[in-house]
Amino acid sequence: MADRALNRRVFLASSAAVAGGVVLSATPARAYTATPRVPDVDVRQAARNDPSEATLAEAVVLMRRGKLTATELTEAYLERIERYHAVYQAYAEVTGEAALAAARKADRGQGPRGVLHGIPLCVKDNYFTDGVPTRCNSFIFEDFVPDEDATAVARLRQAGGILLGKGQMGPLATTRATTPNGTVTTVNAWTPDDPSIDPGGSSTGPACAVAARLASSSIGTQTGGSIVLPSNQQNLTGLKPTMGRVSLHGVIPLSFTRDHAGPLARDAMDAAIMLQVMAGPDARDPRTLGLPDVPDLIRAATPVGTKGLRVRRATKVGVPADFLSGRRELRSAFLDQLGAIPGVTLVEVKYPDDWALLTGTFNAARLCERTEPFRHWLRADPAKFGVSLLSWLQGLMLSGDEWITAQRAKNHLVREVLDGVLNQCDVLLQTSPVPFDILGLPEIAFPIGFDGDGVPAGVILGGQPYEEDRLLEVAAVYQAVTDWHTRRPADPTGSQARLKASTTRPRLSAEEAAAASA
Repeated sequence: MADRALNRRVFLASSAAVAGGVVLSATPARAYTATPRVPDVDVRQAARNDPSEATLAEAVVLMRRGKLTATELTEAYLERIERYHAVYQAYAEVTGEAALAAARKADRGQGPRGVLHGIPLCVKDNYFTDGVPTRCNSFIFEDFVPDEDATAVARLRQAGGILLGKGQMGPLATTRATTPNGTVTTVNAWTPDDPSIDPGGSSTGPACAVAARLASSSIGTQTGGSIVLPSNQQNLTGLKPTMGRVSLHGVIPLSFTRDHAGPLARDAMDAAIMLQVMAGPDARDPRTLGLPDVPDLIRAATPVGTKGLRVRRATKVGVPADFLSGRRELRSAFLDQLGAIPGVTLVEVKYPDDWALLTGTFNAARLCERTEPFRHWLRADPAKFGVSLLSWLQGLMLSGDEWITAQRAKNHLVREVLDGVLNQCDVLLQTSPVPFDILGLPEIAFPIGFDGDGVPAGVILGGQPYEEDRLLEVAAVYQAVTDWHTRRPADPTGSQARLKASTTRPRLSAEEAAAASA
């Protein structure tokens, strides 16, 4: 508990520093220093039969045993991309030739030999990628080709990861993936014949790429739910770390105090591997400095128990009174399964009376943060913002006193969460990602079943500052006793060919886009 008290003090100081845009400490904490190693997970027969079905961890184990090569894995994904891209539209850019060249080098023992050696990945199109267009799905960046990688991308490559391409996204990270003028592109991998089904937030492309078996894993960004919501909608495990855990250097911004970078993966182990590589201090992003050390996340995602699985550390899971207000049957079954795991204790928690006000009304304060770095383009050519223009203009309408009031509300909310709700539990089940987005606290999303229409359903678990390992412990042991996360969507059929024409896709209006990004 002493570590938790220290983490809270650092988190509060860091939050104040981030709001002021200053460096918290000139002496950065250490990243996880041991060389990450994937444990010898059990490889499913389906993964042995089809490389694209292998989780990241399974692919690493198969390569370690000489049963799979990086070239074979990369070719399997590129073949699926070629076959199904017209339907899914998960990628904004495919770097097939470069990916195959990197895979062949990996098989010759050349290039980086890290934990991701030979693993093909998808990267959201708002991360800088050296020599590869980074358009952020916008007219503003339509011709932008960076000359460096974002820090997160550089670390993935240094660990041996292979870039398959750039994942499609919402225009400037505001809505689900559409063209800049609002025509829907990426679909939910589970309902490719119905573009109207919500695929989640702006990290739609990276989520669809992983769910549809077009990549081993992916990285996205979250400002209002765009890691955890696409994960819930597409049967993935998404991990949004605490603010500062992952550098945002080289990521096109949306909100300085709320942007987060993190993985969208097949399961808790894959998410842990990805975050282990990405996390740690970066001198080019002051938000990452002076924080607690990054823990062993891969160990956290490894379930324990010889006579039945148990959670690694005794954990109190907070259940809000309204948790069962939606999808009651699925969530009730989830609670029964989770509560039966040794070491897990479910405790009912109550939100403060002003919860809706603090997490709803004052949530709009972030709009001026998205406007600030884009004032030049708003003055020069507002049409470049396409369908998302209204939400950017809303940021111009917020006054300084409104922003200050919102910061006071945020300070009040953080006390309500840390000294109230989270004082009753170790982790908290949520019905919305917004409260922990506002505060920069960590969240993990993972699947718990399917609704009556066959669309995946998931939950969001929020954690204490810098306790991503605790979230992984809970998600990993739940996934060890269930198999929802192993389910795979059916491949598109010929009857879905009509989706190849963009004219068949719906188009968001400016009002719908503004509402979706609210």
